[in-house]
Amino acid sequence: MSEHSPDVLLARLLSVIENDILPLTEKGVAAGNKIFGAALLRKSDLSVVIAETNNELENPLWHGEMHALKKFYETDSQSRPNTSDLIFVSTHEPCSLCLSAITWAGFDNFYYFFSHEDSRDSFAIPHDLKILKAVFDVNPGEYQRSNEFWTSFAIKNLIDKVSRVELKNTLTAQASAIAQRYDVLSEQYQDTKEGNDIPLN
Repeated sequence: MSEHSPDVLLARLLSVIENDILPLTEKGVAAGNKIFGAALLRKSDLSVVIAETNNELENPLWHGEMHALKKFYETDSQSRPNTSDLIFVSTHEPCSLCLSAITWAGFDNFYYFFSHEDSRDSFAIPHDLKILKAVFDVNPGEYQRSNEFWTSFAIKNLIDKVSRVELKNTLTAQASAIAQRYDVLSEQYQDTKEGNDIPLN
């Protein structure tokens, strides 16, 4: 899926979450939005094309992934790269809305940091799994993570497979630090969400 070694790719994905997405999410949560974010990277050099965060206060459809795609398609079409040349990075496993958007936009991949179960259990945001079950009768983990449109990758699972102990420890420590920052943002969001105007908060 990527021209780069797993070691290089994983280090870059964590760096993008930590340095490009998280600062935007911290501002978004301070305004009352949820904790989800996304970024698009060039496959060729792993440079960031766009990074965004949840903006449901403006529009309940602007999940982190959806807002990133909105901003992406607002850029100049003459210089905008093809989605087939991009890596899609999501801080959280995409919901059914975002899964569909990623598919319709023509991406052949996405990488995510937190799982649907994490969103439900660690962040008290159960809507992804509830909608998958109520609307599509899909139980947790049962949608096709590899299919004719795309292949998805859980970043934490990829880290677990790293064979070099020193690198694995470094990546694990970085992932843990990122998770801790999201824990703080989650508490902030939960403490203030009753005052927002998001339908499914």
